[in-house]
Amino acid sequence: MDFTDLVYTAGRTVVIYVFVLIVVRLLGKRTVGDITPFDLIVAFILSEVVDEPIYGDVTLLQGLVPIAAVAVLHYLNSFLSYHWPAFEKLTGGEALVLIRDGKKDKKAMAQERISDAELESMLRESEIDKMDQVKLATLETNGKLSILKTEEARELQKGDVNLAKLKEKVRA
Repeated sequence: MDFTDLVYTAGRTVVIYVFVLIVVRLLGKRTVGDITPFDLIVAFILSEVVDEPIYGDVTLLQGLVPIAAVAVLHYLNSFLSYHWPAFEKLTGGEALVLIRDGKKDKKAMAQERISDAELESMLRESEIDKMDQVKLATLETNGKLSILKTEEARELQKGDVNLAKLKEKVRA
């Protein structure tokens, strides 16, 4: 490989980099901040597609077209999911309640193949050490566990203190 080939490779890399950056920006912040299984698939596909035009195995245009096609498909998936809940359920799945009022839903855990140890680990990551501190724990479509704590387990907020003072004044 001579110097000219290296310069062409660098040039193609810059073009692909800028194009992918524009595509990711157009797809929106959700793609970067809240990755879903489809976002991951898009990332894998894009990482595979960019290799060919960078090294000159295909023309630059032949490399940009599949990147644009994947971006359009991903945007279309997001658009359809937003406008038709049934499509979102089909492609994104549904959130699933794993704990309700401190009780594990073994059927839901089995459906998602989540063991007791894994669920307990997820709870510890959210600083929950006792099951009875959980009012509702939902496995979201992005694989994260969202937790609503019971009143007793919830941290005291400034408004809670003010509300308590107001109740005392009303009683007096």
